[in-house]
Amino acid sequence: MKQQELTCIGCPLGCTVTVTTNDLPGPDGENILSVTGNTCPRGDSYARKEVTCPTRIVTSTVRVRGGTSPLVNVKTASAIPRDKIFDCMNAIKDVTVTAPVHIGDRILSNVAGTDVDVVAARNIPSAEV
Repeated sequence: MKQQELTCIGCPLGCTVTVTTNDLPGPDGENILSVTGNTCPRGDSYARKEVTCPTRIVTSTVRVRGGTSPLVNVKTASAIPRDKIFDCMNAIKDVTVTAPVHIGDRILSNVAGTDVDVVAARNIPSAEV
């Protein structure tokens, strides 16, 4: 048996949640024995996901050519597996887009083979000539 303590980010309370797992999965394929310390159902859900398949939203910036700003904020459209974060960042670092850029514009498709797009999180108009 193993215990992991996590700080839940499911709501503003930030509960300390303890997840107890078996070394081997049970007959149902699950190895989580218990989740304790959460004060709402989101804590249980967050802890189970964090222990079995952690994911993250990735935020960064990419270069903009011909815009009023040299950079635009971008983010993954949904969470990606935590072990794909560095692959995602490596793909983002070489990208340059041309202004104008609008919130929600697809900057990269299927980043790092995750089936998740990277989208613009800010508007960047074209620079006046």
